[in-house]
Amino acid sequence: MKFRIDTFTLLLLGAIVLASFLPVTGSAADALATTGTIAVALLFFFHGAALSRQQIIDGATHWRLHILITSLTFVFFPLAVLPVNALSGIAPDWMPKDLGLGFLYLGVLPSAVSSSIAYTAMARGNVPAAICSAAASNVFGMMLTPFLLLLLVSTSGTGEFAVLEALKDIILQLLLPFAVGHALRPWLGGFLGRNEKLMARYDQCVIWIIVYSAFSHSVVSGLWQNLPVQAIVLAIVLCFGLLALFMLIARLMVRKLGFSLEDEAAVVFCGSKKSLASGLPMANVLFSGHPGFGMIVLPIMCYNQIQVIVGAILAQRYRVKIEQASAAAHTTE
Repeated sequence: MKFRIDTFTLLLLGAIVLASFLPVTGSAADALATTGTIAVALLFFFHGAALSRQQIIDGATHWRLHILITSLTFVFFPLAVLPVNALSGIAPDWMPKDLGLGFLYLGVLPSAVSSSIAYTAMARGNVPAAICSAAASNVFGMMLTPFLLLLLVSTSGTGEFAVLEALKDIILQLLLPFAVGHALRPWLGGFLGRNEKLMARYDQCVIWIIVYSAFSHSVVSGLWQNLPVQAIVLAIVLCFGLLALFMLIARLMVRKLGFSLEDEAAVVFCGSKKSLASGLPMANVLFSGHPGFGMIVLPIMCYNQIQVIVGAILAQRYRVKIEQASAAAHTTE
């Protein structure tokens, strides 16, 4: 099978290169963050307007799919990073103690919200189910992440998390725009249905903003400085391995349980992703004043960049498969 890098993937790679040499900082970073917030809210607004009431009900009540995604995020992923942390006692030059702690922290983080849903939408997957699962993951992740981290590493002094603030952000930025959009579906649904390509381009624009903003933040935070080269190399390799492992596990479990291809896309993207947007603020509380803070957050920064690039490529492939399956189904009717 010939491998071809499409234009959107090249644009994402360009965003990483641009962020590496010209990361957005200061007031420009604040403006980009505000733009991203508005763009994500509009993304949910449009998807709310585009989806029928029955599609939303089916997504919210798809409890078997939600249990699978939650298990991947908060059960299997934490267990998978335990052997990685054990390397700190075997090869401390390659896996310093703080880097091992960082992988444990990566394992207990909630799923990424905006990119998971944007990729599911790009893939023509089960968007309502992705919205429910990703939003719930972040709401409960505010409480589960510190608890699971304490369980894994027996740390103390975790501080307090602004759970209500996080819940408010999810409601205002994700659920409220979705609900308003759905309420306006009688007026907007037809237009959005006739302009699906325009919506797909908007999804891609939102993802590009997420990539550039997230990678800029990583670079400014010292991703490429003050860390042993071998530690960075090992972190990148392990992040690739973990992402590949959980995408494979997600696909195998979905197919074993008999879910549709649309459901598979939602599980793969929601169940394998980890949230940088939630991870860094929580890290500032959990590891406040820790001298190895840079190494602790390295895994989530690396994993985030890898997951957005791999996710973009995979979303395009899922889109082709789902569209082909849909066309074949219409042909046989």
